[in-house]
Order: sequence, then C-alpha cells, then structure tokens
Amino acid sequence: MRLFEIIILLICTVLPFIKRPVLRKLESRYVLIGLGLILVIHFFAEGWRWQMIPGYLLLIILLWRVKVVDAMHPPKLSFLRILGFFGIIILALLGWVLPSVLPIFSLPEPTGEYAVGTESRYVLTDRDEIITEDPDDKRELMYKIWYPSTANVSGKERDAYIDRTSRAGFATKYGLPPTALNYLDRVKTHVYPDIPVADGTFPVLIFSHGYGSKATGYYSILTELASQGYIIINMNHTFESLGTTFPDGRQAYFDFGFQHEISKDAWSQIEPILEVYKSGISYEERHPIVKEFVTTFYESKSMDRWAEDMIETMDLLENWNKEGTLAGRLDLEQLGLFGHSNGGGSAGKVPLVDERVKAVANLDGISWGNVIDTTYQIPFLFVSADWPAEKEDFNTHIYINKSTDYFYESRLLQSGHPNFMDIPFMIPVPAIAGTGSIEPALGSEITNKLVTSFFDKHLKGVSTADPQLVGEQYAELELTVFKGDSVKHL
Repeated sequence: MRLFEIIILLICTVLPFIKRPVLRKLESRYVLIGLGLILVIHFFAEGWRWQMIPGYLLLIILLWRVKVVDAMHPPKLSFLRILGFFGIIILALLGWVLPSVLPIFSLPEPTGEYAVGTESRYVLTDRDEIITEDPDDKRELMYKIWYPSTANVSGKERDAYIDRTSRAGFATKYGLPPTALNYLDRVKTHVYPDIPVADGTFPVLIFSHGYGSKATGYYSILTELASQGYIIINMNHTFESLGTTFPDGRQAYFDFGFQHEISKDAWSQIEPILEVYKSGISYEERHPIVKEFVTTFYESKSMDRWAEDMIETMDLLENWNKEGTLAGRLDLEQLGLFGHSNGGGSAGKVPLVDERVKAVANLDGISWGNVIDTTYQIPFLFVSADWPAEKEDFNTHIYINKSTDYFYESRLLQSGHPNFMDIPFMIPVPAIAGTGSIEPALGSEITNKLVTSFFDKHLKGVSTADPQLVGEQYAELELTVFKGDSVKHL
C-alpha cells in the first residue's frame, strides 16, 4: 500500500476508539482540518481507487462523528452504539484487506544497461482459424515487441500496465466487473512505447504465455531480458489468452466454449493415469503408460497450434529485419524461444521441427506430445515450480532423454506455478494467488537471472555467463546440469 493509504487506514482504525480523549486535547475543527487535508493530499498525490472505499467511508463517518460528538458528555452504552463499533471494525478489516490483496505495486527495476522500448504489431495469416465458427476466418496474431534502447527516457510516457482487453478478460474470468482492474493504471512500468531501438544487432527471443492467462502479464522478466540486450517477440495466442485488441479496435477474448469442447473428455484420460501413480509401480513400469498418456492428451493439439504460431512468427522475422523499426536490429542467427506453462511446453516442441531455434527455456510447462520420444540437440533450460512430492510429475518421463547439448533441470523452491508471472506482485497473498511462500521480488530475481544467464551463455556466448553459478548463488534454487553423458548435481 501507498503511504497516505496506510495513514488513512491507521487513523480510521485507531481514532474511533480514542476520539474523545483526542477531542479533549484538540479542538474539533483542527481534527477536521487535519483529516480533510490528509484525504486531499491522498487524492491529488496518489489518486483514489475502489479498494480504499471502506477506508473512505470510515473517514467520512469519523468526520461526521468529530463534528457532532460531545467530548465532555459521552453517551451511554447502548445496543446501537455497540452495533456501530462492530460496523466500524468490519469496515476497518475490509479497508486493510482490499488494498493489501490488490495493491498498487512496484515492478522490479531492470538491471541491464539499456532502456526498454515496446511496440505492437498485427499479422493476418493464411491459416484457417479453427477456434471461431466462421469457416472463412483466418488466424490473426498480435505481438508486443520489447527491445533495448539507448534513448533518454526521462519525462517520457511509460507503457500502461496490461492492456484493457486483457484486464477485462482477467476480470471476467474471476467474476469481477471490467472496471475492477482500473487501479492498474497507477502501476508504473519501466517500458516506454515507440522509443528508438538501440544501434547494433541483438539476439531474438520469442515468448509464449500460459494458457488462458494474460499475454502481457510478464513485465518483470520481459523488461529485464530486453534491458540486457534482447529483442523479445511477445506472442498473444488469439482466443487462448485472456484478451487481444486488434488495430481496428476489435477485441478477442478467451473462448471458454472452445476450451470446454476440446477438454470435455479429458477426465477419461486423466483418471486412469492418476491411478497408475497411486499404484506404486516402478518408474520403469510406469514410463510406457505415461508415454501413451502424454502423447495423446488433448493439450498436445493446443501446443501444436501454438508451435505453429511461433514457427509462423519466425518466418516473419526476415522481412521485419528489412523494414520498419526493427530493420537491421535482429540477429536471426541467435534465435531462442521461451515460455510459461502451456507456452513453455509449446516452445519445447518447436526445435523438434525447426533448426532455426538455438536454445529453449521452459518455465514450469508440461511438454505434451512427442517430446517424450526425442532427445534435444540444443541447450534446454527447464525451471519447475516447487510442486509437492505427491504431484504427478510427468516431466521426469518427458525429459528422460535430455539433450546432446546442455540440459538444465531446476526447481525454484517455495514457488507456485504463477510465480513466473507478475501475479506475485499483483496479488501478494499466496493463498489467493496460488503462488508459493518465496518473497515475490526474490523469486522474480532468481528466475530473471537464471533465464538471462542461460541465453547469455548459449545465444550471446558470454564467457562469464553460467546458469550453474546462479544455482550456487541462491539456496532457493535447485539446479542439476546435464551435458551429454555427464551429470553434475548442485
């Protein structure tokens, strides 16, 4: 919470119970002026937001009570007076909880040498759009591109945190009105729209978001990587992200009907494999059963669609490197992919069919499909959340063959699946957000350093970059490094 929000809530929580002693020492007009002044400063310096409405109501009640109270002759205790105190307690609780659960938070400042710019791009593909009902629809893709810049950003307008369509999709998903997230206008990003791209060429990273999540909900990691000298093509997988806004103003939201249709028989696949894990059979006996499950599970087709989106995006890069703001800035020989959840699993499928990819990082995604049949030929980083031991870990089977190159297998301790997004900052209550107990800034710092060092080593060829060193630096990170037939435990 912000400073004057805390001051208002402290006053509203304490003053009702010490009002009379205070008014014996101070004239009521001075108390009224002080309370009014604090409220005015808050509105002008910080801005109001709906999470503070219980606090504002309490302050109004206080102003009224200070105005009419007789400090010398307190009224007798009555049922209505007791009821009023309980009402104040309830309002005070709401006043503290709402702005704490949905705070105006600070995103981590990027540590790289570059300022970070951004622009959006739209592409109408030749592929049929299978998610919509119109057979003539073609797949449309929106991109948010993050890039390094040497521009002086002092006084420049910052990028708004999460576009309004994604906000509306997020609110709808959780049964909130679209305006419920307008307070995010007050979150300051470290990204600046349409500033010039820095001179030189930079490795290119394509990023893929989680299924049914905000495509722009990854400011922490994407800003950090761009500040370190990467150009990032942030995918938005239409109808399977929470929201997309096209240049003509059309909005496309997550298609719950399509999701229901493709997953309606999922439990018939899931239930038998859960029983297999409960049966206690050995890893070797379980492997062929898991293999059949992961190669036929319905999410494999979703990942195939997303992999096609990424491959089609790679096909665009050569032209993007010839004209427009990115002309001459893309080092297409140093191309990497990474993603979170479904996006991470999908990214892992692309190098199996496209040799342009030089390195892949998967942030807590399961690679459904044929990855279990293959061995990677490129460096690969897998970062897992700290799932409980009893959870069915399909990736121990999927990644059994590792890579002929480096394969990094890591776990961010005390983390949950959403820790790789901005969610720990946006909703800093693990029980509500599904995040782990790791401090949000620390979890973000470890993930950002690990992913940056991975791509620095395997795309940029930085001699001092090594994910192994990140594993040694943080007790919260478990890391095992595989190189061909050699294995090193950290």
